[in-house]
Amino acid sequence: MKKKLLNIAVLGLIAGASASWAAPGDEVVSTAADQQGVAVTIYNDNLALVKDARRVRLARDFNRLAWREVSAQMRPETAQLRNTSNPGGFRLQEQNFNFDLLTPQKLLEKYLGREVSVIRTHPTSGAETRETATVLATNGGVVLKFADRIETGVPGRLAFPGVPDTLRDTPTLVISLINPSAGPQNLELSYLTGGLSWRADYVAELNADDDRLDLNGWVTLSNQSGAAYPNAKLQLVAGDLNRVRDAQPRAVMAMAAKLADAAEMQQESLFEYHLYTLQRPTTLAENQTKQVALMSASRVPVRKEFLLEGANFYYAGQHGELGQKIKVGVFVEFDNTGDGLGIPLPRGVVRVYKKDGQGNAQFVGEDRIDHTPKNETVRLKLGDAFDLTADKKQTAFQKLAGTGRTNYVFESAYELVLKNAKKEAVTVTVREPMPGDWTMVSESQPHAKAASGTAEWKVRVPAEGRTTLTWRVRVRY
Repeated sequence: MKKKLLNIAVLGLIAGASASWAAPGDEVVSTAADQQGVAVTIYNDNLALVKDARRVRLARDFNRLAWREVSAQMRPETAQLRNTSNPGGFRLQEQNFNFDLLTPQKLLEKYLGREVSVIRTHPTSGAETRETATVLATNGGVVLKFADRIETGVPGRLAFPGVPDTLRDTPTLVISLINPSAGPQNLELSYLTGGLSWRADYVAELNADDDRLDLNGWVTLSNQSGAAYPNAKLQLVAGDLNRVRDAQPRAVMAMAAKLADAAEMQQESLFEYHLYTLQRPTTLAENQTKQVALMSASRVPVRKEFLLEGANFYYAGQHGELGQKIKVGVFVEFDNTGDGLGIPLPRGVVRVYKKDGQGNAQFVGEDRIDHTPKNETVRLKLGDAFDLTADKKQTAFQKLAGTGRTNYVFESAYELVLKNAKKEAVTVTVREPMPGDWTMVSESQPHAKAASGTAEWKVRVPAEGRTTLTWRVRVRY
């Protein structure tokens, strides 16, 4: 409550101070009105490169340039100012990043130990009186020292003689420089900043047979850097950059319509990454999230898979029942090739929809993909099948050899009952990780050796029926 009263007491005077705020008399001030162009390259990891080109009138020799409206999350050690019209003899001497922004509390803190004027208004006559006081403390309230007393709180309105140079109403980079000739100069300031990020979001719609999908890709941009970038040339870098770290202790999108012009975003290789360039300027407003079309593909062939994965722990011990009504995972996959695809897909979330009997698109699952080169396979887990379940048990186990810690040989047998409540038959992939050196002793249907430590079966389960898979395996550790 005290802080609120303090802000109210100071606010009226600070508003007047802000309106008449001016840089120190020896500064050349550059604002966004001087901008000739701005380019923003955004990376995956909350990092962006800003190039701000402005035309600024400078004096000859020494100048103190206040470059206003830069990002509040600028990394000042990365800032570089160039003179593109007269580079010869142009030298930088010093630069200071002033991001301590003007607020009633900040202004009061800057006047700690200094004098301010306290203005009181008589409650009946309306007459104002003015008294000088020294600010002794500002933590948790204000303490003022008058000529004959000390008071806490704010007994009236506070008036300040001016705004300190280091306190700005907007983030400002102050640069001391030597300029070879007087007149308008074309300057470009480049710097790295936080607060700008992007991610890829994809919306897919399956057809009725689950064998084709339409895929739309969006770039979702977020600007929380504390500055705006009007009509910016926008580029995005997809890839995992190595960065030096200092040592120190989503809403679901509605179904999207067909993208109007996904070709506006063009990509190219950049070092070991991929660069996406928007073919038109766009404005990144402060505290804004916006979406830009990335890609669009229609009738992409899809493969659907029901998958039941086991574990390897039960091959080395006696366990009995291993699960009742075990869930069967549902996966879809497609190849990053063909019309509309065949381009590097940035890391992001793919949300999948399917139309119901009334033609309304319903959300059926989502999964995250990593950066995916062209011609690679995109695989998505959408959830678990409602109508497919499995019962699994170990039917036999014996130790054939082994003492101490090595040369163990175990033989065990298993029964898996797959049940299908659907009105159509399905094929379920059963994948079992096999430990050690393993040999299949017997099985109810042939397996495939998917990898050195993996056995895999394709089990056909009839409509509204069940299929039993059995196998016996010998493992050696």
